Order: sequence, then C-alpha cells, then structure tokens
Amino acid sequence: MCFYTRLDKTKENIKQRFKADFEPTPWFRQQETISGFTFPKTPVIANNKPDLIQPFAWGLIPFWSNDNKIRQYTLNAKIETLTQKPSFRNAINNRCLVIADGFYEWQWLDPKGKKKQKYLITLPENELFAFGGLWSEWTDKTTGEILHTYTIVTTRANELMSTIHNSKKRMPVILNSNNEADWLKGSPTNEFKKIDLDLITTPAVASL
Repeated sequence: MCFYTRLDKTKENIKQRFKADFEPTPWFRQQETISGFTFPKTPVIANNKPDLIQPFAWGLIPFWSNDNKIRQYTLNAKIETLTQKPSFRNAINNRCLVIADGFYEWQWLDPKGKKKQKYLITLPENELFAFGGLWSEWTDKTTGEILHTYTIVTTRANELMSTIHNSKKRMPVILNSNNEADWLKGSPTNEFKKIDLDLITTPAVASL
C-alpha cells in the first residue's frame, strides 16, 4: 500500500518537471514525510485542468458520501478492483497525477510484523515522479464547502518491492514521463499494472 510519501522539491522544480503552473494561492510546502492519515492537501494535476497544479486532499470522498469519514479507507485503491468498488467506480475516468519524489514502506523482519525496517523508495537521482491517482469532487452537505480529494492507485509489488513490502506485497502505481499523459487521458488501467521503473531503496529511521 502507500500511506506515507515525500515531496521536498521546490515549486520551481515541480513546475519545470510537469510543465504546469501552481494554483495561485500560498498552499504549497516542501515535506520530508506526508502522512495520508492526516488527509493533507498535496500537489495534484487532474485531467479537468491538466496545465494546473492544484491542492487536492488525500483520501477520496465519493460524491455520494454523506460525510467525510470514508476517506480513512480510501487513501489507496487497488487497480484490479477499481470498477467493482462503489467508492471508485464512478471516478474511474477522473484521473490525476499525484506528485512526489519518494514514498515510505516497512519491511517485516519477523512473521508477525513486531519488528519492522522502514525504507524510503525513490527514483535514481531523487527525481520527481507521479503516482497514478483518481479524484472526486464532494460537497459538504453541512457547510456547502466543495472539496477535491484523491486516492493513490496500487498494484501488485514488483520483484524489488516484494522484498520490501513483504507483508501485503503491494506498491503504488508509479508513472513515468512517457505514460503520464496516457493515464490522464483515461487509457485502460490494465496497461499500468506492471511497474518496470528502476527504484532505489534506502533504510530510514524506523518510526512513523
């Protein structure tokens, strides 16, 4: 799965890499660790405005939800069951790029996971990249606030990540500069199940 990410590049780095401008409000900040469980707003490029980097909240809230409590269960979405799950099937064509330069995973060192080793996973040279995501627009029925939220799509772990995430053997869908546009345009999700990118794993301080 993917619940902790990193983004410590500058706005200029991000703008140059993704050829897009930031929404003109002072919302962005660099972060060494971003926890999905705080439902933060992070930089996203959605297919409704592909030239704009917008602040969407992590934890997808379907348009039909009565409240936001569902978001604790929708930080990730399995690519194999996107069309089957009520939370995601209506958002299957709402594609987005979730911008990051790393993510964290924990390797179980014993059968019950009482001892774990934390790893930071990056691309070579700590390059920026994007996770494949889905987004949704939700209106708070109490306040009338409109909130844009997202989920990070996951797939079966590749050989490297199977040794790191050895409990669930999952990993986020990591896009590259060649297929980001295809994801945004709604190419079939089956085309993104296999991750062939070179990844770098670095042991990190084992704390949440």
